[in-house]
Amino acid sequence: MSEITYLKGVGPKRAELYKKLGVETVEQLVGLYPRDYVDFTHPKTIAQVQIGEVCALRAFVKKKTAPFSEYAKMALYKAELTDGTGNITAVFFNAKYTFAKLEEDHEYLFYGKISGDPVRMQIGSPLFVDTSQGGLMPKYPLTAGLTNNMVSANVKTALSVVKLPETLPEGLISRMELLPREQAVRQIHFPRSREEYTEARRRLVFEELITLKLGLSLMKRRGRERTGAVMQSVDISELWERLPFTPTNAQLKAVSDCIRDMQREFPMNRLIQGDVGSGKTLVAAAAAYFCCKNGYSVLVMAPTEVLAQQHYSTFSGLLEPLGIRVEELSGSLTPKQKAQVRARAESGETGVLIGTQALIQKSSVMKNAGLVIVDEQHRFGVAQRAALAEKGAAPHILAMSATPIPRTLALIVYGDLEVSVINEMPKGRLPVLTYAVDSSFRRRVYNFIKKHIAAGRQAYIVCPLVEDPEGKSEKASAIEYYDTLVNGEFRDIPTGLLYGKMKQADKECVMAQFKSGKLRLLVSTTVIEVGIDVPNAVVMLIENAEQFGLSQLHQLRGRVGRGSEQSYCILMSDSKSEYTKARADVMVRTTDGFEIAREDLKLRGPGNFFGRQQHGLPPLKVADLADDADILEDVDSIAGEILRADPELASDKSRLLREGVDRLFGQNGEYGWN
Repeated sequence: MSEITYLKGVGPKRAELYKKLGVETVEQLVGLYPRDYVDFTHPKTIAQVQIGEVCALRAFVKKKTAPFSEYAKMALYKAELTDGTGNITAVFFNAKYTFAKLEEDHEYLFYGKISGDPVRMQIGSPLFVDTSQGGLMPKYPLTAGLTNNMVSANVKTALSVVKLPETLPEGLISRMELLPREQAVRQIHFPRSREEYTEARRRLVFEELITLKLGLSLMKRRGRERTGAVMQSVDISELWERLPFTPTNAQLKAVSDCIRDMQREFPMNRLIQGDVGSGKTLVAAAAAYFCCKNGYSVLVMAPTEVLAQQHYSTFSGLLEPLGIRVEELSGSLTPKQKAQVRARAESGETGVLIGTQALIQKSSVMKNAGLVIVDEQHRFGVAQRAALAEKGAAPHILAMSATPIPRTLALIVYGDLEVSVINEMPKGRLPVLTYAVDSSFRRRVYNFIKKHIAAGRQAYIVCPLVEDPEGKSEKASAIEYYDTLVNGEFRDIPTGLLYGKMKQADKECVMAQFKSGKLRLLVSTTVIEVGIDVPNAVVMLIENAEQFGLSQLHQLRGRVGRGSEQSYCILMSDSKSEYTKARADVMVRTTDGFEIAREDLKLRGPGNFFGRQQHGLPPLKVADLADDADILEDVDSIAGEILRADPELASDKSRLLREGVDRLFGQNGEYGWN
């Protein structure tokens, strides 16, 4: 690896700027692929351009005009351009050196936004290149002090000195008709046409996805090398007999999958994927009961304290009457109480221990843990699952997620897990009716909520997300909104407030009062997004609905419709954008989480699919899990073939693939790779 400081044209100062982009070596600079391109391949004539459009045009510089003063606050440099079909003025603001590069009577390709009017058209601060260059100009990720031209010039130099060895076996390159790696890397930086770009990208995407898929598959196999807590067949019918309802066939099948896995010689690594309200928690409780009856204990980890408290309530209600001790490790406990809970967990006195990520901490030990249950799986990645696997004697892992994921995305995101899908809703549940309205309906919506509360039901109002220029906190926004409601429209209705930064004891108190019916209306931020279960709540109003992702709206909606009564979700937004309308249409049309996930992926792309890119996967530089679904299908099938022939990628034929996997997963030891 060559340090970038010593690359011609870089030096120590610029090297510090590159470091902010994660680039410290010449090889890493070559791997800093363009984020976009300026397309000079289809230039228009001046007669063809339209006011307001961004486009490329080919023209001669007829005349240059420098400003009266170069030291004015806004020095304007102008160039009159012509191409025989018309004239246009190129305007540069405070750009003396850029302007100086233009030569009169010389032809260039220009790219920028057209403004002015049809008589006096302008192109503002255009990018320009000599007509011999053309093609696509790369646009790189930048940081303050680094310009696109600097990065482009440095990448050109780097490509002239760095060696780009092949990373895929020759047979695979031929079979998939891929470019050699060296050619692909050069073309991705400086493609002369869209075809060259597409060709280069296809090669690099395939390489990235096959490496990722093979690595995750090896992690799955690696888990099978270790002996888990092998369990025996025991009778759990007592649990089913105590239930006031009959489990769905999908729930029973998921429990059966877990029990079968926990009786094998290697640890279970299973995901229960089910829509909101489909009854995943019952499956987890049944698996926990089976584990405890085998003499092992269980760890349950939730993403938030509110959800941990909800699980504590559910698990203790189901399992304590059957003789299983359930405890919660909560942030609201005193240090002494926490130490006592941990001591009981370590001694084996506790059957099921529930908490948040604190359970991963080394101070939380459960030597006899036979099962680890992780809720809202998409918030925990491969690295966190690896940390959990260190608890106990290589325990079984059961992950749960109410975020349905399209199959192609699941192939990668859950590549190291077996998947059980709960695709049935409990009997008697009615689909939630959803309406999209603007704020002119506010009075009618409030009256609708009050009508249901008067009939003995309860409701949620999800606070608007406030983008405050003064940086108003979630807490301040929530309290202000709550005060407006309780001093106005809902002054006579017992109303509670819930937001993220409340003390845990206060959250628990509000939730207990809402569940008991003492509070009829709950005003909340998105802290209620997952897990809260109050069957008597039948109406939800979501303010500023345009600011939430589709999957998040679906999660929020899942807090109502949990009983046998008809429930309603009202999305309120004054946004007129097509994007907002498209999302609202999907929510109104369907309550199927998988369909919503597919639409969300289409509308937002996978980078934002989980809100904050928390896949828990190594980062992808080129591949897009939405756009590259076809390549992903190929990769899934080919990775399976490769591993059937060479399960550990140990043969010489697989050497390059193995090296790629080691590079991707070995970074910083983050994935427990060795």
